[in-house]
Amino acid sequence: MIRSEKRGKVAVLTIDAPDTRNALTLDLSARLAAEVAAAEADEGVHAVVVTGTPPGFCAGADLSALGEAKEAGLRAIYEGFLSVARCKLPTIAAVGGAAVGAGLNLALAADVRLAGPRAKFVARFLELGLHPGGGMTWMLQRAVGRQRAVAMTLFGEVLDAAAAEAARLTMRTVDGDHGRLIDAALELAAPAAGAPRELVIATKASMRATAAEPSHEAAVNIEIAPQLDSLESPEFARRLGELRSRLSRDTDRGAIK
Repeated sequence: MIRSEKRGKVAVLTIDAPDTRNALTLDLSARLAAEVAAAEADEGVHAVVVTGTPPGFCAGADLSALGEAKEAGLRAIYEGFLSVARCKLPTIAAVGGAAVGAGLNLALAADVRLAGPRAKFVARFLELGLHPGGGMTWMLQRAVGRQRAVAMTLFGEVLDAAAAEAARLTMRTVDGDHGRLIDAALELAAPAAGAPRELVIATKASMRATAAEPSHEAAVNIEIAPQLDSLESPEFARRLGELRSRLSRDTDRGAIK
């Protein structure tokens, strides 16, 4: 099953199949995609955290489903992690255990990855006699660079939590148990949770667009329209007024001193 929990304005989605180390079946992939869609449709959700029930993160695609899959079946398995990749909200993967094959894809699909001390990142496709799929080669090369991606994909290099952080595959390693890892993900998500939802969505969309542009000038042109929209928003006026009031109070206190 996929457990969905709202923690403030953050949706925490947990793949809950510990007996199979959270391997993705067709049903689990469909359920994960549905929960991501539900989070996107919920005006009270500003960010999404994806994780797996300990001790694993996601052991990849369920081998029985994978062995019987044709193209439609493969694409159905992809749909779980691709829904995370397409999500308009900011996404965080809280990786507390092994992320293998399609589980590595799930971690790569998130905007940011945090690792627990037991995290591992394993491609394993060639070990199974299987070509990588789901866009793994594209995502991994952009995350860690071509040389490390080749080492992981063709030469079977496994990254533990420390190596993943050193390779910039993860943002950082969080010491402690799974609860502490989720708390760290929620702390990271807090600024997005506290910002206006449409502004968060527009900013992520701009970051996606500017990542594909070759020039600074192109990025300026992409950002100008949404920035003008935000300048005219009531929320900006309210927050600017609060900031000015706070600065005025701080100035008055300094004068009194």
